[in-house]
Amino acid sequence: MTSCRTSKIATLFAIAAAATALSASPGLSSDAQQMCTGDAMRLCGHEVPNVQRITACMVKNKAQLSPGCRAVMDRDHAARRRAAAAAAAE
Repeated sequence: MTSCRTSKIATLFAIAAAATALSASPGLSSDAQQMCTGDAMRLCGHEVPNVQRITACMVKNKAQLSPGCRAVMDRDHAARRRAAAAAAAE
């Protein structure tokens, strides 16, 4: 197997692992999965498959996220905060 082919296979495996890790995250919407998988691989691929570490890495690198990913993550974060506040008020 050539070095280039091995590298491509490793990259495809890492992308699949990141997508699986992101889809396994209970608080992550399908929009976030679609909009953020590329950012997760680009910025936090070294944390795959640990979902908590990927999430922490994405938060840490928020300024470097694509605009779509940042918007979806902000929206999802706000929704989780509202849900937590509503639960605390009960």
